[in-house]
Parts: sequence; C-alpha cells; structure tokens
Amino acid sequence: MPKTMVIVNPNAGKGYGATIIPEIERCLRRQGLVFDLVRTRGIGDAIEIASLASTQGYETIVAVGGDGTTHEVINGMMIHSNGHPTGTLACIPAGSGNDFAVMNGAPSDVHEACDVIAAGQTQVVDLGLLTIDGSLQRYFDNTVGIGFDGMVVIETRKIKHLRGIALYLPAVLKTIFISMKIPHVELTLDGEAQELDALMLTICNGPREGGTFHLAPEARFDDGVLDVVIARAVSRLEMLRLVPRFMRGTHLTHPAVSTERARKIEIRSDDPLHLHVDGEILIDYAHEIQIEVVPSALRMLSRY
Repeated sequence: MPKTMVIVNPNAGKGYGATIIPEIERCLRRQGLVFDLVRTRGIGDAIEIASLASTQGYETIVAVGGDGTTHEVINGMMIHSNGHPTGTLACIPAGSGNDFAVMNGAPSDVHEACDVIAAGQTQVVDLGLLTIDGSLQRYFDNTVGIGFDGMVVIETRKIKHLRGIALYLPAVLKTIFISMKIPHVELTLDGEAQELDALMLTICNGPREGGTFHLAPEARFDDGVLDVVIARAVSRLEMLRLVPRFMRGTHLTHPAVSTERARKIEIRSDDPLHLHVDGEILIDYAHEIQIEVVPSALRMLSRY
C-alpha cells in the first residue's frame, strides 16, 4: 500500500496545527491509510522533510499548516522533479492564511480534508519559478507580491496575537502612512519592456491572497500563464481608497491598475524591491527578480 507522509507545522494558526494532530491521526486511521506524521521545528524544516520523503517512497505528502507550510512542502517535493509532478500533494488547512489549499479544493474541516485524501481524486496545477538577484531560487504556488503587498506582509510579521483581517488591516495602514516608498522599475513581460513607478506588482498563479484580497479574479492555476497585477503610483489617500477595491476584486477598473498575462517576467530596479513569496519573506529586499511559469508541475489531491 502506498505510504503517506504528514508534515505538520505545530505553530500554524497560532498553535492550531498542534491541537488538530490527534484528530488527523484518528481520521486517517479510520480511512485505513498507512502514514507517518512529522512535526516541523522551524523555518525550512518542511522543505527538508518533503525532499527526503520524496526519495523514500512516500506517494502522498500532506501539508498541515498555512500557505507558508504548503510553500515549503512544495519546494521540497520539486527538488527531485525536473519540473514535472513527483508524488502527490495534499493539504489540511491550519494556518492564518490558506489561500492555495482552499482555492484548490482542500476543505477547512479536518474530517472532510481527510476524506479527500482517502478518495484520491487528483488534479494537476501550474507553479511559478522565482529567481532573486541571480542566486536565490524558489518555486511558488500562489503569488509573489512586490512593493505594496510585500511591505504589508513584512508589517504583519511585527504584529502578534492577531489573525485574518484583524492582522492585515493594521499592517495595511502602517504600510500606507509610514513604510511605503514607491520604487521605479523596469518591467519586462515576455520580452516587452516598460518603465514605471510601481506601487505594486503582484504575480499571480491564483486569484486570491491574504484570505481576503482578490487581486487577480480571472487567474487560474492550470492555464499555463501567470497574471500580473500592475498598480502605478498614486497618493496615500488613493492607496487607502484602493484597499477595499482589492478586497472586493473591483480594483481592475481603477485607472492606475491594470493586468497582463505572461509566461516570463523580469523586474529590475535600483531601488529596494520588498517582496513576499506565498506570504513568506525570504530576504530583506532585492534589485532583480525573474519569474517564469512551470506548467502542469504539481499533482495534488482535491475534491473538485
């Protein structure tokens, strides 16, 4: 019988990941699944565990946590992939943000999520491949946010004991009125270059980030392209007005906002480029970012 590796971030969701471990074990045993369960201890652990599991015959690797945990598990799986699906990802959402998992058919209820794992229905989705300053390379499953939303994620890391919208709104306000410095960038999409003062550049594999912000409503995980949301410089007051539009997905009618689709994206700036990758901060800032889509790179279990 194929083996399953369950990788749990016990700190996900302010400790929620740890509390649901007994329930996960009961549910998977009830389904008759053969599995091992490992807890992560710190940043990067899930990459190493998933990488090792991929070489040890584990057919299914389950990420229990939020978007950061899933991001690490996917990167561990992709180490041995050469850009093609290797093994199968499953998700049990347990974090403050679960965008990728939920949008790809992972139920938030633990019992239902385990039912999906047991059912074994799969889909294949695209990933993005990111290179920062010519050296640091990562796969991403959902979004890379450069500028405004990168700064918002940086600010959320400074706020303790809050989740969801209560976490993001104070971070948004601090970014608008204190932290934000708008960079001048050269943006190249599939070989076509332009220069702009960029409030925000978000490269989207999926339509939503932060649990609330519907940045690219038309983005699909399986269309072989990435959606690029471009927001040009506006006043701080106009930034504030844009926030609820980003939440509702109505920002694309604003004159400062546009969207493009591309397979290869390059972003360069002499100014610091602050960025998040699937909600994670990998470096303080960058000056050169290259991104390309990797079509049909990941097989995952889904109820869709």
